[in-house]
Amino acid sequence: MLVQRFHLNASPATVRNAMVWLERQGLLRQPHTSAGRIPSQQGYRHYVDALLPQGGSQVQLLQQELNSLRLQFQWTALDDLLHFLAGRLADLTGLLALMTRPVPRTPRLRTMRLVSSGERLVLMMVDWGGNVVTLNIRHPPALPQDVLLLERWLDHQLQVGEQIDWQALPPQHRSLGRPVQLAFENHVRQSSLAVDGMVAVGLGGLIAQPEFHQGRHNLRDLLQLVEERPEELLREQPQQCSTVLGAPRLQHVSIGREHKTPTLAACGLVKVPYGGPQGTRGWVAVLGPMRMAYETIIGSAHSVAALLERLLG
Repeated sequence: MLVQRFHLNASPATVRNAMVWLERQGLLRQPHTSAGRIPSQQGYRHYVDALLPQGGSQVQLLQQELNSLRLQFQWTALDDLLHFLAGRLADLTGLLALMTRPVPRTPRLRTMRLVSSGERLVLMMVDWGGNVVTLNIRHPPALPQDVLLLERWLDHQLQVGEQIDWQALPPQHRSLGRPVQLAFENHVRQSSLAVDGMVAVGLGGLIAQPEFHQGRHNLRDLLQLVEERPEELLREQPQQCSTVLGAPRLQHVSIGREHKTPTLAACGLVKVPYGGPQGTRGWVAVLGPMRMAYETIIGSAHSVAALLERLLG
């Protein structure tokens, strides 16, 4: 079939041998003995990172459509604009399109102070804009000098790299430092992933995919995630792959079990950021099964993000 469809200058035996080799390399897998071979998670990752073509005619048509409507969009309210673009992206891909308003990025911290009081520890954080945030943390009993030494280590981290490398936390500080780390990271997630006004369009197309017909439990968990905890989709920090269409824009593509959220183990997620006014940032994302047209989805998300950046920047 492959020889006929793609007019390959190879015999069927050669193609079969190549398929066996790809399976041994982990790029193909066979779901069960009577099934054909399909790309594995590793296979999709290699395709996205090394073999991804340009988006093709669908992406070009979307770009032309968006360019023709650009003047009209200048007078459109932001919420209406996000709904329209998410709907257009969902129609094009047949999957779930997610978009967020641009929100302020997490400010760079200038200093961190610790004050111990019994079993409570107050963490005071001051950013370079002069804003102060305090966190109240439960911690195991600690000597005042231990609190002071941890505070000095935190300040040194900020002076060296303007962020905390928790992996470098010295062993003698871990019993006190771990509760501080957990509280700090939870605060960063909550403050930097504001999802008020997130637009999600195309849920019907997502759940119609064959992958989600085989296990209702997984589908239920996925629906619950999208409806109740959409911020977890933005929280994903997958590998970065090369840009397409010549656009110098960062993109994130996570596939299968690369996700930190187990519910997304059968999914692929493409996220493209866009810059808004005064250093704010929003996201254009598409969620689907691992088996999806990554070149079309990435190219389309880039087109939408570029338009939003031109209109809002």
